[in-house]
Amino acid sequence: MDATAISFPIFGEGFVINAPRYISIFGFRLYLYGLFITAGFGLAALYLLKRHQVVGLTKDNVLDLVIMAVPCGLIGARLYYIIFNFSQYFGPGKWHNIIMFREGGLAIYGGVIGGVVAFLVYSRVKKIHYGKLLDAAGFGLFIGQAVGRWGNFFNREAYGVDTNLPWRMGLTTAGYTIYVHPTFLYEMLWNAVGLLLMHLFSKKFKTKYHGQYFLFYVAWYGFGRFFIEGLRIDSLYIDGTGIRVSQLLAALSFSAAAALLIRNHIRGVQSEDLKLAGIVDESEAEPEAAGTDQGDSEPEIPDSELSDNTDEAAPEAADENQDGEDTTESQDRANDTEDEEIKHPNGIINDNM
Repeated sequence: MDATAISFPIFGEGFVINAPRYISIFGFRLYLYGLFITAGFGLAALYLLKRHQVVGLTKDNVLDLVIMAVPCGLIGARLYYIIFNFSQYFGPGKWHNIIMFREGGLAIYGGVIGGVVAFLVYSRVKKIHYGKLLDAAGFGLFIGQAVGRWGNFFNREAYGVDTNLPWRMGLTTAGYTIYVHPTFLYEMLWNAVGLLLMHLFSKKFKTKYHGQYFLFYVAWYGFGRFFIEGLRIDSLYIDGTGIRVSQLLAALSFSAAAALLIRNHIRGVQSEDLKLAGIVDESEAEPEAAGTDQGDSEPEIPDSELSDNTDEAAPEAADENQDGEDTTESQDRANDTEDEEIKHPNGIINDNM
C-alpha cells in the first residue's frame, strides 16, 4: 500500500482509497502507471481496427501504426519531459533515472511529436496520404489519454492547487490531508467527451478532407489543456521564465487548429486538398476543368437549322430513290435479253456456245 491515501469527500467522509502504485508478480514490480498507459494503447488499437475504414486505412495499416507509435511515442514523451527537467536526470547518480519509465515522467505533447514524426516517415514509405494517418492518431490519442490519465491517479501526480470545491480530491499523508483539484480527472473527462463527439460525428457524417479529425483533436485538447494546465502544481516551465511549456503549446496548437478548421469550412475544402504543411484549395482548378469539358463537347445546332437541312435533304433523297428504281428496271431488262440470246432455237440450252 502507498503511504498517501486518496479520498473524495463528495462520496462521503469515509470514502478513502489506499490504492497501490504497483503490483508484484514473481518479485517483479508492475507499476499501475505503466499498465494504464499500455491499456490506453491497446484500446486505441482495438477501436481503430474496428473502425479503420472511417479514416481510410486497412487493418494492416493500423497494426503498423501501433507498432510504430508505441516506441516513438514513449521516446518522444520521455525526451520532452527530460529536456524540461534537466537537473533531475543529468548529474552524478542521476543518469539511470532516464530509463525509469515505469515510475512516471512522460509528457503527452512529446508523445504526440514523436508519433507525428513516425507517421510522416510511414506515410512517405507506404505512399499513404499523411492526413489519414493523422486522423487515426486523433482517435487513438483521445482514447489513450483518457485511459492513461488513471495512471496519474495511482501515482498521486498531475493534480492541481488547493481547492474547496465539492469534487475536490483529498491526499492524506501522516495524518495530514490536503484537498486539491483532481486535474488528471478533468483531463480524462475532457478527452472522453472529445472522443464521444468525434465518434458521433464520424458515425453521422463523412469527413470532408483527410486530417479533419486530427485538427479537431488538436483544437479540442489544446483548448481544455490550456485551462487545466493552469491549475497544476507540477507543470514544466521554460527555464528562467514563468511560462508553462504545455500551456504555451496548448494555446498555439488550439489557435492553429481552430483557424484551419474555420478556414477549411469557409472554403469548402475537399478530401484531396489537405497537404502535409498546409491546405491547397482546388477550387481554382475547377474553372479550368469546366472549360475543358466545354471545349471537348460538340457544338449544339439550332432547331431551325436542323429543320431547314431536313427539308433540303428530303427532295434529294427522293431523287436518289427514283434513280435507283430506274437502274433496277434497266438491269432486269438486260438480264431477260441475255437469257433469250443463250437459248437454242428449239428452246434447249446450247452447251457449245
